[in-house]
Amino acid sequence: MKIAHLLPFVLTLGLTACVTSLPSAEGEHRAAAVHLKAASQKTLPAAERAALYLESAREASALLASPTSGEAARQIYNKAAADLTILLRESDGGRNWNRPQTIAAGGGAYSLRFAGPRRDGVWDPAYFTSFTAAAEVAQKNLHRRNLQSGIGGALVGVRKADPLEHFSPLVGVTAPVTATLEFKGRDVTLTLIDPTEKPKFPISGVTRTLEADFSAPLAYYPQRSEYWNGIMGAIRVDKYMKTTGLYMLQPYDPDRIPLIFVHGLISTPRMWRNVINELETDPELRGRYQCWVFGYPTGNPPAYSAMRFREELAKVRELYPNCPDYVLVGHSMGGLVSRMQAATVTRESWNILGEDNAAKFFANVKKGDVIDRSTVFQANPKVDRIIFICTPHRGSELALGKVGEIGMRLISLPLDLTSTLTSSMGAIGVLTGEPGRMPTSVTGLSPKNPTLKILDSIPIQANYHTIAGDEGKGNTPNSSDGIVPYWSSHLKGGKSEKIVPGPHGACELPETLDELRRILHLHLHQN
Repeated sequence: MKIAHLLPFVLTLGLTACVTSLPSAEGEHRAAAVHLKAASQKTLPAAERAALYLESAREASALLASPTSGEAARQIYNKAAADLTILLRESDGGRNWNRPQTIAAGGGAYSLRFAGPRRDGVWDPAYFTSFTAAAEVAQKNLHRRNLQSGIGGALVGVRKADPLEHFSPLVGVTAPVTATLEFKGRDVTLTLIDPTEKPKFPISGVTRTLEADFSAPLAYYPQRSEYWNGIMGAIRVDKYMKTTGLYMLQPYDPDRIPLIFVHGLISTPRMWRNVINELETDPELRGRYQCWVFGYPTGNPPAYSAMRFREELAKVRELYPNCPDYVLVGHSMGGLVSRMQAATVTRESWNILGEDNAAKFFANVKKGDVIDRSTVFQANPKVDRIIFICTPHRGSELALGKVGEIGMRLISLPLDLTSTLTSSMGAIGVLTGEPGRMPTSVTGLSPKNPTLKILDSIPIQANYHTIAGDEGKGNTPNSSDGIVPYWSSHLKGGKSEKIVPGPHGACELPETLDELRRILHLHLHQN
């Protein structure tokens, strides 16, 4: 069907019925609005819809400088560019994606090409397996939406390979993408831009700020119940072991610093979504860091989870040997898991508990098994800086009371781990500080835990900072965040310490976010 034949049909629908939130077809942008409305009819063949989107975008791009229709033209152009990109990627099973093509329109045809990959902020069209319009991604669990108003179609680019690639979340890895269409007569180039790296781009002969939604890629990830999944990950460890891993929330970039977040007890990586979203409101931070998370079922002993984290980081070094050094951010028990990435513990280190006790313990430990790898390890030289938030470096007395006792009884460790630990049961008290007690996350947070005593006696081989909570009394050093007292969260020798006025879950406090921004900027300027 020719575009000329569609026009009377579209007009009879009523011009005020254009796409929701888009301008009406009143004014010089009338033809662009009509063509955009027609292109949204999904009953039309994909080729005809593509032609209509191109007509709409071309007409709108010519009006971007108009004093009366410039804003309407911008909105139409953005919608046409985003929807055309999605249509081209999805139609015909993606067989025509990233290939030059001729698209008939009216009395002529468009010659469409895709801009190839460059290292200056232009995405490789072959990288993404699908796109979603950023405006269509629900963001109910984010406190605010991080937007940049400008030109181009704001999209969430998704890469989900089959089988999944290393460090990919189940739904794939996401990124902000801005699609632009550059017209030279009937020759048109579709370019996919990374707005975190290139916030401006030439369009219609003018360098313009790009439209972007930096929150949508984060909101695209499943928004399940943090509370429920956190509890189940703590007490039904055996059911959640497969969730253990390092996840890249953004495509790997060899030029950006990995900023790795590690959650604490009764939590999941989703606890960081608002922290990451807030940090990425800063253009310099979102352009220089790439955000990853380490997830694990939190009923496991911290030393075991730290071992799994070490193994994941070893994979990163193997796959990406030139990756920049890491910055770790650990909350609560996640701070302990992070600390054990920057500590060297030898068999001799355990002599602090008594040479006889250490010898008895290691007599039942085979070199290279799970217990050996959890208790003897080297500091990772790639860990450059750690930010501890409300971390119980010397434990929490709550682990000694009735709450701790109930927690230990509820936790169900995986069979392979319990069988390994049981084989060393005669000396397992060295790990827990309580003879005959199976190690869990709760015993790992006890002030009696020997691992904490050993860690407290050896240096942290990275720069480190402390953020501690004060639940309201303002009486540091006698303060507490309600879970972790200051005597446990305080560290000597750190680069800085900040007391924030809040409880143990202080990660999203304005004061905490300000301190995180300060430290991350400091890190950029010192490297």
